[in-house]
Formats: sequence, structure tokens, C-alpha cells
Amino acid sequence: MSTPGALPSISVVVPVFNEQDNVSPLMERLFAVLDTLDNSSEVVAVDDGSRDETVERLRKAAERHPNLRVVKFRRNHGQTAAMQAGIDFATGEVIIPIDADLQNDPEDIPRLLEKMDEGYDVVSGWRKNRQDAAIRRNFLSRQANRLISRVSGVHLHDYGCSLKAYRADVLQNVRLYGEMHRFIPIYASFAGARITEIPVAHHPRTHGESKYGMERTFKVMLDLLVVRFLDKYLVKPIYVFGGFGFACILASIAFFVWMTVLKFGFDTNFNRTPLPVLATTSFLMGMMSILLGLIAEIVSRIYFESSGRRSYTVAEVLNPAPRTGDRRAPAMPEAATLDAPHQPEHASS
Repeated sequence: MSTPGALPSISVVVPVFNEQDNVSPLMERLFAVLDTLDNSSEVVAVDDGSRDETVERLRKAAERHPNLRVVKFRRNHGQTAAMQAGIDFATGEVIIPIDADLQNDPEDIPRLLEKMDEGYDVVSGWRKNRQDAAIRRNFLSRQANRLISRVSGVHLHDYGCSLKAYRADVLQNVRLYGEMHRFIPIYASFAGARITEIPVAHHPRTHGESKYGMERTFKVMLDLLVVRFLDKYLVKPIYVFGGFGFACILASIAFFVWMTVLKFGFDTNFNRTPLPVLATTSFLMGMMSILLGLIAEIVSRIYFESSGRRSYTVAEVLNPAPRTGDRRAPAMPEAATLDAPHQPEHASS
């Protein structure tokens, strides 16, 4: 049962965009399920700049349900931004995203929590009997899921299903951009999360229109490339840039040797072969790539230092030593700030 004013242990995040016919029945069904749970709970609805009556209906629902929090964007930013805002505003120990189109079933939430009680950090929903277009949605989705699983190493049947359960601590350092909300399990795996999935119900859409189009397939592929890069090379970007650079330099050497053999062994004029151009271009590309790698190394270090993050995550420390402050630098006086340098003290008269 939800208790107003208590710190909720479950936060249901609902990104919403132009769902005026769905939000009211969804909220009623959500709270009907949450009220049966022993955990305290809240619902965080994020309106992504809707242009219909979605916000007005959310306001009415918030009057009936004190544990409904509504976050309204000034304009449309996309589902990923709405998901990130929901995570930022959520205060529960477990965060459960769900779509607002009534295709996900709120009655699956207790099943996600039961599976999480087995020790998992992420429980992903799998729309095993998906009620969407067979070719345009289902077939392409299956192929994309296979590719994402193979590239990421996190094997799930359904990355596109929003209905998932996350422990809040595995999302602490997650920042979502582009179309990356579907890759949250991969980000959680970076933090060492235990991940599993269970089949969930899926219903055909009865009101409104789908916000997904074919163009999202290409965006997902590009975002997957970014996720793979961040997973493997965020800490050492010189490996990918430098590796490509050295490959280009080796290619330029091979082109140079080949054109030299043609020149002096077969009396071939340089004007009759593209090898000089290929050798020069490959060498320049290699040097530029290595220099880009060095710049990326500097940017990576600035990122970790400025954000206060580390290149590792700690799950547990046994018998920790007492902390006496930061060993890298002496403690800063209380009066000192970054904006106002510490002033020397003057002797009182």
C-alpha cells in the first residue's frame, strides 16, 4: 500500500507523448496494482511536450492520486530524454519504466519484483507474443535484438520493451542520449548488474498512433556503435584511434614499397599508377588518427576528473580503512571555494 509522504521504494516511470486517451485508464490500472503491493510506491509521469489534452488529464489524475508526480517538458525532446528525466526525478529503490500506450500490462509489475527478489539487479520484460505488425515491427525488432545482443554481450530477446525493473543504484551514473533508452540494461551491465528477463503480456494499441518509424532502426544502429565504443574504449580511446592510425601507416608503407618495385623493377611511370596518392593519403590519415587518439585521451581524462568519476566501480569493501581525506591534495579550507579564492587572514587589532 502506498503511503503519501513516505519515501517510496518503487518508482514507476511513464514517458508520455500525445496519449490523451490512454493516460487516465493507465493511471487507474497502475495504482490498482501498486496498492496491492506491500512496498510504498510512486508514479513519475513525464510529459514529453504533448500537444493534446494529455497534461490536463494527468493533472486530474494527480488530484486523485497524491503519489502521482507529473513532470512537464516545455517542448518535445524524445523518449530517451523523458526516460532520463523520470530516472532523475524518481526516488524509489526500484525503478520500473512502462509505456503509456496501454500495450504493456501493469499487472506484470509484481512478477518483475518477484524475479528481482531472487537477487537480480535488472529484470527485463520480453514481449514473447508481440501484438504489432509482423514484418514492419516484429521481424525488424527480432533482427535488431539479435545484433544488439551479439555486439553488447548482454543477451536479451527484447531490448525494445520498456517494461523493466532496475535497482536504482545501478542507474546512478547512467546518462542517456539519442535513442539510448533501450540500451539501459547494457549500461547497467557496465556497473556489474545481474540481468535476466521474463515474458510479459503485450496488447495491441487501441488509441492513438505509434511514435516509432523505420528511421529509428538506423538511429539504433548508430547508438549501438556508440555504446560499444564507450564500453571498450572510453578509458583508452587511443587504442581504437591509434590502431586505425597504425593500420593506415602500414598500408602507406606497403603502397610505397609496391610503387618502388614497379618503378625500378618494371620501369613503370608514377603517373600511370595511383599508388603514390594512396601512400600519401594513407600516411596522412594514419598520423591524423593517432593525433585524434591523443586528443581523445586528454578529453577522457578531463571527463573523469571534472565529473568526479572513476574508471572503476566498487561493489563491496571488507574491513575498509578509515578515511582521512583525499590523499591527492590537502583538505580545502571551509571558506575556500572555486569561485572565491581563500583570502589570507589578517591579525586583529
